[in-house]
Amino acid sequence: MKTFIIALSFFCCTTVSNAQVLISLLFGDALNSDKIEFGLDGGLNWTNINGIDKADYLMGWNLGFYFDIKLSDPWILNTGVVVKGNMGAEGIPVYSLNDPELDNLFVDGSVTRKLNYFSVPVMIKYRFENNIYVKAGIQFGLMYNGYDTFIKSVNEEDDLQHEVKIKNQYHPLDAGLAFGIGYRLMGGDGMNIGVQYYLRFNRCKN
Repeated sequence: MKTFIIALSFFCCTTVSNAQVLISLLFGDALNSDKIEFGLDGGLNWTNINGIDKADYLMGWNLGFYFDIKLSDPWILNTGVVVKGNMGAEGIPVYSLNDPELDNLFVDGSVTRKLNYFSVPVMIKYRFENNIYVKAGIQFGLMYNGYDTFIKSVNEEDDLQHEVKIKNQYHPLDAGLAFGIGYRLMGGDGMNIGVQYYLRFNRCKN
């Protein structure tokens, strides 16, 4: 069975001009040149898992770094690593925990599923003269954690929660397609702001 996760990400990428001090301290100036640009990448994402009835979108954060490797102008190879990013869904109907006491506690609750990955995109970016860019490519992922959180509201201030590890239900390696559009601020010398759509193919073992 394949599980499709659709992620819509709003991201803000700091470029060499905004992250130069931090980058120089950590890596030196060798990572930035006329051909290569290194920067920090982060933002919000909204994800869902196709095939799970009544599941709602889950909002999360992503954080990582990117490399823009200049090919023949105006083509750019865009890659990097997302070192922290949650994907999944919330509002999933509860399922049996094979424990009558726990099943009774969460009978009217819901489940939030989170899948954590290290992700590496490999995309081709085309940058127009007006500093708008489009990009498309593939992304690979390595799962390092996955869990379901059972949630039951007890009162307005407190929730009853129970966590179940589900990492072994999914294949650890993953891949998907990514498409994005964005704009480079400050006449091409500032940060990138854009929207990215990601269709992930994750194979469930069961």
